[in-house]
Formats: sequence, structure tokens, C-alpha cells
Amino acid sequence: MNKKVMVGMSGGVDSAVSAYLLLKNGYEPTGVNCRFFDNGDAFIKEKTCCSLEDSKDARSVAYKIGIPFYVFNFTDDFREKVIGKFIDVYTKGATPNPCIDCNRYLKFDKLLKRALELEHDYVATGHYARNEFDESSGRFLLKKGIDETKDQSYVLYMLTQFQLSHTLFPLGSMRKTEVREVAEEMGFVNAKKHDSQDICFVPDGDYASFIEKSIDKTFPCGDFVDRDGNVLGTHKGIIRYTIGQRRGLGLSLKAPLYVLEKDPQKNRVVLAPEEYLFSKDLYATDINLIAVEKLEKPMRVKAKVRYKQGEQWATVEQTDENRFHVEFDAPQRAFAKGQAVVLYDGDVVVGGGTIE
Repeated sequence: MNKKVMVGMSGGVDSAVSAYLLLKNGYEPTGVNCRFFDNGDAFIKEKTCCSLEDSKDARSVAYKIGIPFYVFNFTDDFREKVIGKFIDVYTKGATPNPCIDCNRYLKFDKLLKRALELEHDYVATGHYARNEFDESSGRFLLKKGIDETKDQSYVLYMLTQFQLSHTLFPLGSMRKTEVREVAEEMGFVNAKKHDSQDICFVPDGDYASFIEKSIDKTFPCGDFVDRDGNVLGTHKGIIRYTIGQRRGLGLSLKAPLYVLEKDPQKNRVVLAPEEYLFSKDLYATDINLIAVEKLEKPMRVKAKVRYKQGEQWATVEQTDENRFHVEFDAPQRAFAKGQAVVLYDGDVVVGGGTIE
């Protein structure tokens, strides 16, 4: 009997080709479009996802290749675990990553549980990553996608051994150009569709306005200060600034200054010359290890602290059950509390955590 796979179909070309490849390779895929956000008419940009048009595109592909298709409503969970956390973390002065939380709490938790309840063996997505079982360690490994320009292993570091054992990544060994070629050959409606780039629930990128509207609260103006506490000017609300920002401060300064720190308690934004943004070490909490159960001793790795940043050589040491310390060989710019640091051993994801 063929293995049954529940495929998360967002409406984009990647998940469409994933469903087709699974069918071609002998699986029994079921297409599922997850409704995460009641967007109404707000989604007017081509590079977002989760719109009603996206759902139609996903359904079109499912019908074309002849597989069942359903829409699951996960809006309440998404509002609580992704949007709610985004707002909470942002208002506390940190920088959240909602794409990681969506994978963690929805696609590989909520959707996987639903798949197993409906007697499916796996879930599958269009992520560019690879999932392999390592006989020597007895563990499932998460590896980078072959296409380095599209690799999405960074946003999947939180996957557990159980989740990896029930997950398929059909595109892990393909390049994006190959995926589009398959979609065009099949005549998929989304073959030339743009990749989604924005946070789906903030399509215009104005996080501050979204947060204020969501919680019906206005964030007051406050002081820009230097590292010694000297007032340099007035900011327009603490949630309107990000660590490392220089442009858009609205100040006339003798030399360039950058956002070094946000202090919600005192409603202050600390500015400093760029050299103060660089640091060699960080601590991460809420960690998840994949390649190993525990870091028994310091380990040489390459680490990245942003999705689009290159990996840098570092040494990691686990300090307790849920925390590790990373020391980079060279100073790195603008660590942002709330973002993820992900550790690599070659193309294998060792694990990751949240920068504290």
C-alpha cells in the first residue's frame, strides 16, 4: 500500500511541484491549503501568500494532477501562536521571526497532528531542505537544500526527531530553476508566480502600524540617547526601530549613529557609532538540537544569525539543558534579541536557538 502524504499547498510553485513529484514517485498525496489569516482585501501585493487567490491556485494544481484537496482553518491558532507572539516580542524590544514560529506551531505541529489523525504517514512542504536518517547515530538529520540560493534549513531548525520522521521535503535535491521547468511542463497556473517575500499578515511591511491597530494602542514618542544617557533627540515610538538601523531616524547628527538597543521600560532608543554593533559572542535559549541529543563538549560549527546572512565560524558550548553560548572567530554585526542563531556542521543542521 502506498504511503499517504498530506502536502501543505500554499498556492505557490514550490508546493505545487512537491505534490506532483510525490504522486509521480508512488505516494498518495492529499493537497491541503492552510488558512492562517483572514486577510480579506488587504492582500494586494504579488509577493505575499495566504490570499484567496493563492488558495484557488493550489486547488487548481490539485485538480490538474488528480489528488484530493482540502482547506483547513487554522486562523485561531495562527492568531495566538504566531501573530500574538510577534506582537508580544516586538513590543518588548526584541525582533521576532514569525516564519519560524509558523513552521514550529502550525505546519509541523498542527498540520502534522491533523495528518496523523487522518491516517496519513507524512506531511510534506515545498521547503528547500533535506531530511535523512543517519544509521550511525540513529537520528534523523536536517540538511541544507542543494540550491544554496534557496536553502531554507535556517527556518526549520526547531524540528524534532518525531516531526522529521514524518516529514518529506521533495524539493531538497532540486534547484529553483528545475522546479519552475517542471511546473511549466505540467502547465501549472502558478509556474511563473513570484516567490512570497513579505510577512503574510503585514503585506505592506509596516509592522508598527499593524501592531498598534491590532492591540489598539499607540506607542508614545521618547528619547534617543547615546550610550551615556545623553538625549540626542526624540523618537516616534519604540516599535518603529530595529537594531542596526541608521536611516530614518530623523536626526541631524555630526557623525552616523545606529540603533544599538531598545529599552521599552524607559521608552528609550540607544544610538551609537557602528563599531559598537559588533560582538563576538551571544547566548541562545529555547534551543533545539537535531544532529546530536546534547553538546557534550565545545564544538566547532558555522553559525548564522539571520536568514540571509552567510555562515561564520564559531565555537558553541551548551551551558545547560536549554541554553548554549556561541563565540564567533570574528566580531559579527548587530545581534538581534529574538532572532534565531542556527548552527551547521557542513550541510547538516546541528541545531539552533533564540538569541537572548
